Amino acid sequence: MAGTPIHIWVVFGAAIVVAIVVDLGVFHRKAHRILLKEAILESAAWISVALLFNVWVYHARGHQAGLEFLTGYLLEKSLSIDNIFVFLLIFQSLAVPAQAQHKVLYYGVAGALLMRGAFVFAGVALLRSFHSVLFLFGAILLLTAVRMMLPSTHMVKPERNWLVRLVRMAVPVTTEYEGENFWVHRGGQWNATPLFLALVAVEATDILFAIDSVPAVLAITRDSFIAYSSNAFAILGLRALYFGLADVLPRFRFLRPGLAAILSFTGAKMMAGDWIPISTGASLGAILAIVGVMIVASVIWPSKEVQSK
Repeated sequence: MAGTPIHIWVVFGAAIVVAIVVDLGVFHRKAHRILLKEAILESAAWISVALLFNVWVYHARGHQAGLEFLTGYLLEKSLSIDNIFVFLLIFQSLAVPAQAQHKVLYYGVAGALLMRGAFVFAGVALLRSFHSVLFLFGAILLLTAVRMMLPSTHMVKPERNWLVRLVRMAVPVTTEYEGENFWVHRGGQWNATPLFLALVAVEATDILFAIDSVPAVLAITRDSFIAYSSNAFAILGLRALYFGLADVLPRFRFLRPGLAAILSFTGAKMMAGDWIPISTGASLGAILAIVGVMIVASVIWPSKEVQSK
């Protein structure tokens, strides 16, 4: 928290708590299948909340902080599309009921907020103590970009995840879903349900995503408050974005190349920053341009599967 007044963190914490309370107390008091219209409205609401907070950061911390928040938020929002794609494959692979998916994502987001906080503060501390770490972070982003283009990375098999295998070895797991329960008591012992395995797979996946997302946002800003708060608001809107994009996401033919380009840009920016500094405004423009090209190209040159529908 060094360099950021405590009242700034208090306002951030209050905004997060209020947003979550409204989300759970108003929109999701009862479990239900989230349809496209509701998902779009919720996603728009989360984006609006993030942009309002961005305006407050601009006035409270200045122009540069406001620009860095917006760039970090857009960067994380773009990268989270890949999260959504993987979550979709996890839910399909484990046949998670539609009405239970929101609960898995809610707890998954809660875990992601904690993990991102730990990763951000550790990353900032490392960069402040060891300048050469930025080359390691940059290399991670470039390697991830290359890996993203490999066909094998499109396959998701939750049952092979090391955390899922560890859970299966440690506790008995039921073969059927038990409503929205993660655990059920049977035969004098607690049993995990397949829904809990889905949650474990989601959390394990987010650990991997954090390894990409945190170095990426640290290529934009070394301010721990800006890095974490921009990530937090992007993550909080992830559930609504999932239900809004799950059905149309396969239509984005150039999703992976676009995200790989964003990771390559941020990785190169981090590694070459000492010699070729790139302003935050230029970074924001580059990310917007890549996302725009990705969307337009997917519309103009759809995949054969989309064309056949």
